[in-house]
Amino acid sequence: MTQEFNHTPVMVPEVISMFEPVPAGVLVDATVGGGGHAAALLEALPHHSLIGVDADQAAVAEATERLSGFGDRARVVRARFDDLAAVVRAWANSRPVAGVLFDLGVSSAQLDQPDRGFSYRFDGPLDMRMDRSRGTTAADLVNTLNVAELTRLLADNGEGRFARALAEGIVSSRPIETTARLVQVIDRSLPGVARKRPGHPAKRVFQALRIEVNEELDVLAAGLDAALDMLSPGGRCVVLSYHSGEDRLVKQRFIAAASGGCVCPPQLPCVCGAVGTVLVLTRGACLPSATEIARNPRAASARLRAAQRLANRAD
Repeated sequence: MTQEFNHTPVMVPEVISMFEPVPAGVLVDATVGGGGHAAALLEALPHHSLIGVDADQAAVAEATERLSGFGDRARVVRARFDDLAAVVRAWANSRPVAGVLFDLGVSSAQLDQPDRGFSYRFDGPLDMRMDRSRGTTAADLVNTLNVAELTRLLADNGEGRFARALAEGIVSSRPIETTARLVQVIDRSLPGVARKRPGHPAKRVFQALRIEVNEELDVLAAGLDAALDMLSPGGRCVVLSYHSGEDRLVKQRFIAAASGGCVCPPQLPCVCGAVGTVLVLTRGACLPSATEIARNPRAASARLRAAQRLANRAD
């Protein structure tokens, strides 16, 4: 295994337990990363094969190497969430899809590589692209968006009431080409009260830029819809999220699928004819154990949600 993509997967026992009851077929790891979850699933579920998907070429290379010992039970493909349906059509060989796993956000391996630009802890180029073959970088955003556009971007992705001050500080400090320079600008632009918040002052800004660069919420919505649609009866979709916007989107998509898009008042019986396609398995989100958080502090923000496909498919 290479050192470039050293990553500790989160909530592995919980993920395996969610997939243990699913029927035989293909598992799809939509964020295969270094292959940690994928390897654990293949070991625990010997009657299943797996398609690993990732937009990051380094992750694809690492996962391909790690999963090579499983032979033709495992295949790794470079693609984004919004290409998920096409990938499965091409590689599932008509086998039913028994489960889809999403492990969202940025991996430890990506954070720990300064040249990727994901982390405020290291100096490096302001890149933040999961797929470095695609165009827009974080530097493009901070150096071209106007104050109103930057304010909206930061506010939509977690920065809240300090978004305007940060946007003005960024625009007045251009050009900004490195992570260290952006951290300096953020620190100078935030009022004193903001620096007393838990966590690093730059955390939310870096998170907001990464989400925008990679169109994460847009492609996640498309990927979730495709995943829920492709599942065979009894198949499950499991999602690990690390950001309130991600978790909210997952919850909304699961609820919409469970209700079939019902528009009737919640206190009245459904008369619109909507038919739910999934059963939501998690009442609220499941959290990592205190033991896991102590061992891997980056697991602290993880939230797990799961849904199961009902046996009402027409196909």
